[in-house]
Amino acid sequence: MSQPSTDTRPHRLLSLDALRGFDMFWITGGEEIFHLLAKATGWSVAIVMAEQLSHPDWNGFRAYDLIFPLFLFLSGVSAPYSLGTRLERGDDKGKMLRKVIQRGLTLVILGIIYNNGLQIRPLEDMRFPSVLARIGLAGMFAQIIYLYTSTRVQYIWFVSLLIGYWAFVMLVPVPGCGAGLMTMECNPVSYLDRLIIPGHLHKDIHDPEGLISTVPAIATGLLGIFAGNLLRADERSTSRTQKVLFLFVAGILFLIIGKLWDYVFPINKNLWTSSFVITVGGWSLILLSLFYWLIDVQGWNRYAWVLAVIGMNSILIYMAQHFIDFEHTSERLFRGIVKYFSEPYQKVFYAIGYVIVEWLMLWFLYKKKVFLKV
Repeated sequence: MSQPSTDTRPHRLLSLDALRGFDMFWITGGEEIFHLLAKATGWSVAIVMAEQLSHPDWNGFRAYDLIFPLFLFLSGVSAPYSLGTRLERGDDKGKMLRKVIQRGLTLVILGIIYNNGLQIRPLEDMRFPSVLARIGLAGMFAQIIYLYTSTRVQYIWFVSLLIGYWAFVMLVPVPGCGAGLMTMECNPVSYLDRLIIPGHLHKDIHDPEGLISTVPAIATGLLGIFAGNLLRADERSTSRTQKVLFLFVAGILFLIIGKLWDYVFPINKNLWTSSFVITVGGWSLILLSLFYWLIDVQGWNRYAWVLAVIGMNSILIYMAQHFIDFEHTSERLFRGIVKYFSEPYQKVFYAIGYVIVEWLMLWFLYKKKVFLKV
């Protein structure tokens, strides 16, 4: 008879799916609810929320800036669960590498489809950078580092990427501008993107998902891997409570470092600056610690599945809300009720209906066990 397993490490975290669902909620309609609510009511709380659910023009940080890097961070958290067990079994790294590269390139292709559809367009009308491409490429390189290096070397990679990118942005001169400038026109990141990326950039002279700024995003994926390693650690050596405290304290320290670094290297999502990586990393660690503590430690998982339904099909809903007219469905479904309210409030309720329709589709797929796996 085989001996019972003593491995007490969790094999799937409900908190991870719930946090990913919480993250996706905001970019699949949640933020629009608060923008419309602020316009309809004028409530100060709604106005503050609406402001936080928008991006600053260039430098600075708002809550909405966290949505994209948090998803990349969570992709990193998943890596030790998807790859770690296979590494411990001694599976062929070559096969795992091919899978990692395949996933990364698939996300790049999906990003191109998201931007351009399946239409045949002139090259100059195509946009190649995308949110999905950055997740794919940054996550791919972070996982390759995880597969082929020790934990110590991974930490060295993390620090080197951030310091190296800082030096690159501040020291490399741009023709006609010089060095050390961080305007949209005069920074080496945008300048090199204009030279090497085919097609057009999102803002003509700059693309917030450009190729060069994907390099520091690898550090965001690595930070997620570090957090995943901690959560996956044997509970006989590190208790769940200790994991929560470590994640939370590390998050606070990252926020302090990010704020200090901001004085010499401004927090900037468009350029994915090193101070931005540290700041969003701090908030990601804090959110992960809270979700993990509430759901996996305290067992408050009765309603976590509402968010997990979104999180378990996150790529699908991101693509679907770009190609499926959920707004039309919401209006057709709820107009019999919504018509009794004034026009500003009608828009709020239709936005809520938009999210409900999306969630019902995801819930149906969840019940049928249909998931888009990349």
